[in-house]
Amino acid sequence: MKVAVVGASGYAGAELCRIIARHPTLSLGGTFVSPNSADLGKKMSDLYGSLNGICDCVLEPVSDSLSSRADAFFLATDHRVSHDLAPKLIKDGKTVLDLSGAFRLSDLKVFEKAYGFAHEHADLLKDSIYALPEFTSHEELCSKNMISLPGCYPTASQLALKPLINAKLLDAAYRPVIDAVSGVSGAGRKAKLSSSFCEVSLSAYGVFTHRHQPEIAEHLGCEVIFTPHLGPFKRGILATVTAKLKSGISEVEVDKVYQDAYAHKPLVRFKHILPQLADVQMTPFCDLGFKVSDDGYIVVISVIDNLLKGAAAQAVQVLNLHCGFDETAGLV
Repeated sequence: MKVAVVGASGYAGAELCRIIARHPTLSLGGTFVSPNSADLGKKMSDLYGSLNGICDCVLEPVSDSLSSRADAFFLATDHRVSHDLAPKLIKDGKTVLDLSGAFRLSDLKVFEKAYGFAHEHADLLKDSIYALPEFTSHEELCSKNMISLPGCYPTASQLALKPLINAKLLDAAYRPVIDAVSGVSGAGRKAKLSSSFCEVSLSAYGVFTHRHQPEIAEHLGCEVIFTPHLGPFKRGILATVTAKLKSGISEVEVDKVYQDAYAHKPLVRFKHILPQLADVQMTPFCDLGFKVSDDGYIVVISVIDNLLKGAAAQAVQVLNLHCGFDETAGLV
């Protein structure tokens, strides 16, 4: 199957190229950037030396003939670029896997507030699917060609909370609290003083205003308090999730819920110790562990690599499921 990566020069785009190169069923039909990109005409391996001999594709401009280059397209692009490009590719009968936030929120007013522009493709938004692969049904994944991938913070947060919410173990009077720390690669490849490694200190940002909060709330089906942090490390996310269990819920019951939820989910590893970031960096896994207090609070630790399970690896995982390939093909 021929696939293409749009926005290939970014960190997630580069990881997609790396995964596709080792995938047994996929071939790379092209790597694309915007026509005014400073990376236009360069080889992927010139930008990322570790791709030398793995992906030496030249970065080409997005053009009107883009859809002829592949059967499926990964959009590792700015939200507005995906918003404008996805409908054209869908119209041409292609499968689109969008790593941006352009099709993650169903409420148009919430979307405009979160992303700063009005959504102009309400019909396609309704006909798209938000694919968190551990919880989206196989039938849904196979039935849609417009596929929106979760953000990195929402992936870590939802994998921690969904089993508890689905099993109705949480006290609804208490909002779950999510404190999550990301490495600087989460800010993208374009240089900014605020995300320069030498300038970064461990700090909170986007308090009560981050666009991932409404995404997490919508797809969990409950309101949350979400506070993201930027940490002085390259990659990965550690989310500390605190919630209140219903009265009488035991640690044994919680353990069984997690065991049942992820027993057949190969890219989530449930542990009986609290995971750490080093366990998942450079891997496609989410690691989870929890502790329960004597008075009924639960703390869940969820760790992922933001560029892999939070972006590129999850996108390929979803395409694998969509096409009926082995779920972990190209990933492990």
